[in-house]
Amino acid sequence: MAAAGGGSAAGRGCRGLLCLWSVCVLLAGLCGGNSVERKIYIPLNKTVPCVRLLNATHQIGCHSSISGATGVIHVVEEEEDLQWVLTDGPNPPYVVLLEGALFTRKVVEKLKGSTSRIAGLAVSLAKPSPASGFSPSVQCPNDGFGVYSNFYGPEFAHCRDIQWNRLGDGLAYEDFSFPIFLLEDENETNVIKQCYRDHNLSHNGSAPAFPLCAMQLFSHMHAVISTATCMRRGSIQNSFSISPEIVCDPLSDYNVWSMLKPVNVSGTLEPDDRVVVAATQLDSRSFFWNVAPGAESVVASFVTQLAAAEALHKAPDVTTLPRNVMFVFFQGETFDYIGSSRMVYDMEKGAFPVQLENIDSFVELRQVALRKSLELWMHTDPMSQKNESVRNQVERLLTTLENSGADVPTVVLRRLSRSQPLPPSSLQRFLRARNISGVVLADHATVFHNRYYQSVYDTAENINVSYPEWQSPEEDLNDVTETAQALADVATVLGRALYRLAGGANFTDTIQADPQTVTRLLYGFLIRANNSWFQSVLKQDLRAHLGDGPLQHYIAVSSPTNTTYMVQCALANLTGKVIDLAREQCQDPSKVPSENKDLYEYMWVQGPLNSNETGRLPRCVRSTARLARALSPAFELGHWGSTEYSTWTESRWKDISARIFLVASKELEFVTLTVGFVVLVFSLIITYCINAKADVLFVAPREPGAVSF
Repeated sequence: MAAAGGGSAAGRGCRGLLCLWSVCVLLAGLCGGNSVERKIYIPLNKTVPCVRLLNATHQIGCHSSISGATGVIHVVEEEEDLQWVLTDGPNPPYVVLLEGALFTRKVVEKLKGSTSRIAGLAVSLAKPSPASGFSPSVQCPNDGFGVYSNFYGPEFAHCRDIQWNRLGDGLAYEDFSFPIFLLEDENETNVIKQCYRDHNLSHNGSAPAFPLCAMQLFSHMHAVISTATCMRRGSIQNSFSISPEIVCDPLSDYNVWSMLKPVNVSGTLEPDDRVVVAATQLDSRSFFWNVAPGAESVVASFVTQLAAAEALHKAPDVTTLPRNVMFVFFQGETFDYIGSSRMVYDMEKGAFPVQLENIDSFVELRQVALRKSLELWMHTDPMSQKNESVRNQVERLLTTLENSGADVPTVVLRRLSRSQPLPPSSLQRFLRARNISGVVLADHATVFHNRYYQSVYDTAENINVSYPEWQSPEEDLNDVTETAQALADVATVLGRALYRLAGGANFTDTIQADPQTVTRLLYGFLIRANNSWFQSVLKQDLRAHLGDGPLQHYIAVSSPTNTTYMVQCALANLTGKVIDLAREQCQDPSKVPSENKDLYEYMWVQGPLNSNETGRLPRCVRSTARLARALSPAFELGHWGSTEYSTWTESRWKDISARIFLVASKELEFVTLTVGFVVLVFSLIITYCINAKADVLFVAPREPGAVSF
């Protein structure tokens, strides 16, 4: 009896040891999982996806399945290399590594037509930029959302008269069923190519031997079909679910605006108050998410307007001018005029201090950095000028601009020789609501000079901003380039014109834009955002927003974006006044009887470096630079299928990543799976047998002298 009891206890003990051993093995596997993964996969950390965007009628962009897209890598350096992935290659599907110069609609359409053999696409940046140009935008930007339609200027509708972006191939407005990633880092691109050469390169047309180098791309998008569909799904979930899953978000941000003379933002202007509007655009885009350098598309124009605002505020008599001036920087204009349409909507509803009837004239800067023969073209709307009163006002506006540029020989203002429509511009949204006298200043008379409109190549290089290699970053920041000087001259003309339009006459010649301001702004927005000047004008809680590269100007869904913050801070510091308030007072000026938050915006900024450059001298800046919501009225009204307002949304996602690894042949994978399954079954059988005979196999030895009865 005693022996039997001892054997049973021993069996239970051994079974406990087996369980403990199994748990230890499992824990060891879990702890070593990350290490194993690192040995198998090489992550690609500097990649950017093409994501899915939606509007009232359809979806555009790219996506992968929920498990990602995996394929054998094939490098395409010439168009002839496509034959391998489209027909000849024996190991589909493939992930194509495409040279940047080949990333054209013609090539991508070939790949799009063979989705059974194409798992995804990785694109390397072309260096230098494609000489022939590259614009993935459409030829008629914002078609259908401007002023021209079948009822207003039908001969100009749908760009029948001028295809403004002639190089546009519309690639960014296509829908792709496979992921497309941009490879931003040249070193990572070289690693991929080396892996391809070591494992995938075929010799004499024969199939390469396994293992092969493969790539996996994750960019699963949650939203499908259209904005109306994804917003309706979110609305239904909000009604019936405690934790609803939102699948798309409206593109939105904030417009930046300021007044030459402060106005009470808690009310509206009197009908007799007159305001001159100076406008420009803040946002751009490209084929890839949040890669929007926009040097010529937007940066040159809003930098010029910032410099003009600074110059105008320095005029001695600005507070006594009969008319006010409003500087406005619109966000979301790339996507069917989100910012300007929202401001017009708010003006009509009385939700903005300035009303449409207060607008005296409208001057807009568009692309201004690529002037030829010093020319700056003045575009006006021929339809509104059929009204004699408007025609006379436009004539006075053009004459004022010409007179303002007379003493600036490096800027030659030109009138158009024929009747033609306005280029894509925010002015068009205001003209939809009211006939006003307005002009759009641009470096082109007809088609865009910009060969890289809304592309990854619209960089500082595109507008000839470069610096000697031997200079330090601080020297680059203060180096006045030719482009900076040219834009400063345009800013001078704009500042003087706004002064005259506001009723000024005595100090026109004293208004002079500072080239140093322009060059610092260009450097910060296009080269290196994290610089000493940007840091000095930024709020302390925003200093982490500045990176070592240029800012990107995509509107996105999380707002305000870095560009919006930076433009507001720059505008406040260039046009505002440093006042003697402590930090707590600056952040809550209502505690100071002499200050008025309805008239001014107060900003506690980091300030310049102190004398020994060990710290900064923070200060309070009072200005009229404010933010106004730039969310399409379609989402305020719940009209997700609107044709009047922008309906662009961005799909949500959970994981965006890319990695490469070696993949075995299907036969080896099958053999490995089979052997593993056999080993598993054999292990289970052995474990069962040992467990069943534990009482016999594991008998505890008897203690010496023990006797059984």
